[in-house]
Amino acid sequence: MRKKISIFLVGVLLLVTALTGCSSAKPEAASGAESTNGSEAASGAETTPAAPAKDTLIVATGYDAKSLDPHATNDVASSNIMEQIYDTLVVLNSSNEVVGSLAEKFEVIDELTYKFYLKKGVKFHNGEELKAADVAYTFKRATSPIGGSIAHIVGDIDPEGLEIVDDYTIIVRIKTPNSAFLPSLTHKGGGVILNEKAVEAAGDAYAMNPVGTGPFKFESWAKGDQIVLTRFDEYYGEKPSFSKMVIRAIPEATNRTIELESGGVDIAYDIATNDITRIEENKDLKIIRKMANSTTYFAFNTLKAPFDDIKVRQAIEYAIDTETIVQAVWRGVGAPAVGPVPPNIKYFNNALGKPTYDVEKAKALLVEAGYPDGFTAKIWTNDKKARIDMCTIIQNQLAEIGIKTEIQVLEWGAYLEGIKNGDHEMFMVGWSTQTPDPDMSLYGPFHSSQKGKNNFSYYDNPKVDALLEEGRKLADSKERQAIYEELQTIIREEAPWIVMENSETVVGVRSNIEGFDPSPFGYHVLYNVTIK
Repeated sequence: MRKKISIFLVGVLLLVTALTGCSSAKPEAASGAESTNGSEAASGAETTPAAPAKDTLIVATGYDAKSLDPHATNDVASSNIMEQIYDTLVVLNSSNEVVGSLAEKFEVIDELTYKFYLKKGVKFHNGEELKAADVAYTFKRATSPIGGSIAHIVGDIDPEGLEIVDDYTIIVRIKTPNSAFLPSLTHKGGGVILNEKAVEAAGDAYAMNPVGTGPFKFESWAKGDQIVLTRFDEYYGEKPSFSKMVIRAIPEATNRTIELESGGVDIAYDIATNDITRIEENKDLKIIRKMANSTTYFAFNTLKAPFDDIKVRQAIEYAIDTETIVQAVWRGVGAPAVGPVPPNIKYFNNALGKPTYDVEKAKALLVEAGYPDGFTAKIWTNDKKARIDMCTIIQNQLAEIGIKTEIQVLEWGAYLEGIKNGDHEMFMVGWSTQTPDPDMSLYGPFHSSQKGKNNFSYYDNPKVDALLEEGRKLADSKERQAIYEELQTIIREEAPWIVMENSETVVGVRSNIEGFDPSPFGYHVLYNVTIK
């Protein structure tokens, strides 16, 4: 029976793919002016000058940024831009150890107190020098209502406990012990430092006029089209080898591949599985793959009936054949997920096993919940084709147990706004763990204080809240490990999420691009790239 269902689902997927179709995009020429400067040799013959080095990096991404104010959003598309513009006090080295960045060094004075010594001479893009007052201003702003989207990262900072020792030294105090605090400061939302003068001058328009200390500064933003950045020549670190960066929003994956082939872009994110072989066989291109620390999940607004009933959520989990769906849609990219913490993150609980597919069990649970004939509901997703395909197969699987669904596809910005407002019923999206600590995997999407901020399932379990709070207080240990393994077990059992896929980053790169190394956190350093 399972084999017949799998064959049927693959057929559904192929039909969806055929109906979706492909649109063509007019490739843009790669930037870089031609040189006509030449000299004559002694013989009088004119020599042909060498072709000029390409001085603009063009990158295609699937989504436009939502905001360039790091306190106003927590989405990967925005972080991909902010990575190039802003710096954090601390960063992770290749061993995932926290080391200084804007902070030359730091001290952990006690479990509530941290002292940071800033590098001297660091300039913001507006010419102002980085001072401790900017750090204090940043953290006060981040912990205000403005920073609601990043409250799970900076919420423990005590805004009254910020002490400026001198222009280059600041003491930061937190309200409760938090072993995840230092790693959280590497996050491109919670950890970047803003310039007080620039933020106050821009006011409500700051999201469109960002000012950081990073290697690239903001030039322009055509919403839904492209963001242009230019090299900051007063950057305190190593200067990028190219002077301009253009990040283009191209939602259709096939069009990103076409632009890569034509030379309209140098790097294309999120290559579709259909296009991987096509790129691999092109001598002018290369594919770079790396497992990401992110999880695609199908979830419920647990404030709305019938999804407030655990038996309904569990019935839906039994009705969905996640392994077949992932294989059919992703075809060897990524892997079926087992829980809300990705495999590369500390304390990943592999003992959970993959979700069980059992249609008869699903039907029995619906009867117990009082829905013997099923019900009707809406499924929300954004306009990423793989997610639409996954939702289409889920729609067919839920019909097997009497649940009739309508799929609604929303543009990314409208989608985020809707799930923050709680307008949804069932939905599919992803969560990226942007530090190596499991607190980043679980606190934002499951603590009740984060409902409508990052907890889009509006999940509320006092025991889970208590365990999350206790896990933050403990240093790494067997006791802390046991807490996070228990959390993963509870969340799987109560099913506010149905985990679908652990994502793999698949990036297409032109062969003259060197030095690009995708990050497992979902946002990528571009300023280290060289163009040959």
